[in-house]
Amino acid sequence: MTGNESNNEIEAMARPESGEYTENEIQVLEGLEAVRKRPGMYIGSTGPRGLHHLVYEIVDNSIDEALAGYCSEIKVDILPDNVIRVSDNGRGVPTGIHPTEGISAATVVYTILHAGGKFGGSGYKVAGGLHGVGASVVNALSEWLEITIKNGTNVFFQRFERGDYKKELCVIGDTTETGTMVKFKADSEIFTETTEYDYEILLKRLREQAFLNAGIKIIISDLRDENNIVSETLHYEGGIRQFVEHIHKTKGLEVLSDDVIYIAGVEDTSTAEIALQYNDSYNSVILSFANNIHTVDGGTHETAFKNALLKVINEYGKKFGLLKDGEKLLGDDVREGLTAIISVRLKDCEFESQTKGRLGNPSVKPFIENLINQKLMDYLEENPGTARTIFDKSVAALKAREAAKKARELTRRKNALESASLPGKLADCSERDMEFTEIYIVEGDSAGGSAKEGRDRRYQAILPLWGKMLNVEKARIDKVYGNEKLMPVVTALGTSIGEDFDISKLRYGKVIIMADADVDGSHIRTLLLTFFFRFMRPLITNGNIYIAQPPLFKISRGKSFKYAFSDEQRDKYIAEYSDGGSGKIEVQRYKGLGEMDSEQLWETTMNPETRTIIKIEMEDAVKADEIFTILMGDKVAPRREFIEKNARYVQNLDI
Repeated sequence: MTGNESNNEIEAMARPESGEYTENEIQVLEGLEAVRKRPGMYIGSTGPRGLHHLVYEIVDNSIDEALAGYCSEIKVDILPDNVIRVSDNGRGVPTGIHPTEGISAATVVYTILHAGGKFGGSGYKVAGGLHGVGASVVNALSEWLEITIKNGTNVFFQRFERGDYKKELCVIGDTTETGTMVKFKADSEIFTETTEYDYEILLKRLREQAFLNAGIKIIISDLRDENNIVSETLHYEGGIRQFVEHIHKTKGLEVLSDDVIYIAGVEDTSTAEIALQYNDSYNSVILSFANNIHTVDGGTHETAFKNALLKVINEYGKKFGLLKDGEKLLGDDVREGLTAIISVRLKDCEFESQTKGRLGNPSVKPFIENLINQKLMDYLEENPGTARTIFDKSVAALKAREAAKKARELTRRKNALESASLPGKLADCSERDMEFTEIYIVEGDSAGGSAKEGRDRRYQAILPLWGKMLNVEKARIDKVYGNEKLMPVVTALGTSIGEDFDISKLRYGKVIIMADADVDGSHIRTLLLTFFFRFMRPLITNGNIYIAQPPLFKISRGKSFKYAFSDEQRDKYIAEYSDGGSGKIEVQRYKGLGEMDSEQLWETTMNPETRTIIKIEMEDAVKADEIFTILMGDKVAPRREFIEKNARYVQNLDI
């Protein structure tokens, strides 16, 4: 299936053989008592990520109803006091008496862990998670939770407080409608950091679910401020094709063909959808999903897609005489500028980790490979213009890769001829154990000099940088080799870049970017982070990259002084010195690292006992990729829109 054919074939595969969804479909595996004691085991953390995960769990139950073909609309509301309300027009959670528990099946779903409609029977043939598991966890971690269920005849209601209930599920009215509504308030005893929801985080996740389930309508509303109500309806009949278009529009990328290539198929109880389109960038975005779960680490479905894509484009080149004898495209060549979404739905997903980050089902591989081999080749032959554009893009990437190989070999020969392969400006440390070593990449020779004098030479290395460095968002890897600003970084770290990257050769456990606390310093940090993200990404995922936090102010009165790292801290220290004190209060604003002598730099920014450094984490690679493209790419309009939208969050702006 290609082009604009309907999703009816796939939707039919997701429905159960019968519409049965009764109390007999709810099976009990174990109790709930451990959830409140160790919430991190069930939702990952009790920070903001875990807080938002509560919403996902409830929404996923409604999504499961949509996958089964019984739900077309889901509403998610953030109410005052950060209460969440999720409602759908599905069949409604079963309300009959459970055959073994002796209480309502709905009560079982919300009070007993691993109780749900996916452990057997015909409740669900395909589901993102195990229906009911999330409901009980959310209930256990909520100050209170209320369920309202409509089964076409009666309206049922039950209230829980921290997982317990005083009254059984009861009838509160009559209705001809069906569906489930859940209201809950996250427990501040569990979520001690915050119980405030981020609308943008929820919007992103729900938009993703709307793309993956073509035709479903998800309405998200932020009703916390009656003077600033925000709402968005997410409804995409084009499904993952519109997902690809959304990515390109958001990142401001020019596409190389008008149409998104769409491929879908069914094999036994498995279904697959794939959408792909090429753009004018040098980077690729491949997002894979299994039963609506984002498999961030890929798996058999993603590997099969990559293998088949490479095979088809190489075969196309040979078939039409576009490749020279012995010439062969590699995976990176055919994926340059590619945006692709891979979505599979399976009766039983086998994930290789508790976090469900990687799909392991072996049978998916031949299914996807056969699907791509047959239908993508048909598409390319039927659309020679698009096919030639894709092929020419891949060949250009091949030539750039060959140029990078020559530049890499030249760099290696140059290093071999030099007396020492490490950069001349690097002040190395004596320690070799990566558990202790750290390197400061410092903006400017002046600050680099202070850092060299103030450091602990045993385990701290200093590499000064100067001048404007290459923006790698606008350059292929061949432009990096030989670049006088970036190659010293590559050489000092020892890992190489791109396909040659080897994290086992990393010479320092911490790579700390230290730049001025001004606009120029922010630019340097962004350029370096873009470089690490594009060509040395494992350093970020492995947790090796840090940002130093130099002070913004020095507040002094007489011989007493304090360093402030924010405007709020500055005001606090000024107030403390002013309270009943005598003598003149002086405030020094540091605009550059070079304004501090070596002793001050050590004390404020480099001493592990007193410094503050920020660890760069890869929480959302897709969002990071999007932001890097917007901020560092060629297109002005998306960058202006991003700045206008986020300018209000900027602190310590120095212009």
